[in-house]
Amino acid sequence: MDKELIKKGFRTRKNSFYQKGSNEPFTISRSKFSNFIDCKRCFYLDRVKGLKEPSMPGWALNTAVDELLKKEFDYHRKKKSAHPIMKEYKLNFIPFDHKDIDKWRQSLSSGISYLDKDTNLIIKGGIDDVWFDLDSKKLVVVDYKAQSNSNPVEPVSYLENQYHQGYKRQMDIYVHILRNMKFDVSDRSYFLVCNGEKTPEKFDKKIEFTTTLIPYDTDTSWVSSKIVEMKKTLESSKIPEYNINCESCIYLASSKTI
Repeated sequence: MDKELIKKGFRTRKNSFYQKGSNEPFTISRSKFSNFIDCKRCFYLDRVKGLKEPSMPGWALNTAVDELLKKEFDYHRKKKSAHPIMKEYKLNFIPFDHKDIDKWRQSLSSGISYLDKDTNLIIKGGIDDVWFDLDSKKLVVVDYKAQSNSNPVEPVSYLENQYHQGYKRQMDIYVHILRNMKFDVSDRSYFLVCNGEKTPEKFDKKIEFTTTLIPYDTDTSWVSSKIVEMKKTLESSKIPEYNINCESCIYLASSKTI
């Protein structure tokens, strides 16, 4: 097999994959944490062996919605006023104004993070927004979600959707990180779902969105034990077994039979 081809499939920067036995803290992003939960083998090949995942194009429309929402909520953040959707849902909230809010939203360069002392792993992630509950005086984590679905956006069906289970884990991890940053964070978080409507008769150079707040009561009880389990996997000398529920594992295993 072409050696140059193989070379392109591996990471070259030493700090981009785990060095066993090192005393230096190693950073695990929220997305890599989710990868570990989905498939230990793929996580190990990436973080320990340095095997790069195939790149994918960005979600341009989703990113545009995120950026516009951030500008909209930042307007109210500066004014210390409630956004209309907070009033619509009768929530005594305002956007949380913190000097590092812009850094918290940059998942690649900064984000929110803490050092887990039991494992020497830095757990980090980039949040979309944080609101402040004026009644409980607690922070409320909010995640923006853009979609285009013909079905009504309702709390039960949205949270039970098999493709949204990762969303809930994502929120659990964010709350866990912020609490370890010594913030008082509410168990209740929200998904701000922006649904692109398909009902208009014509495009007319615009997409109309309906917005729905989906409450989610986070559960962080599982996070610490998974971090310990993740550390053990990183330190293991054995590559985890193929995962029959992982599309990447199925593809790689099937290719060997050709």
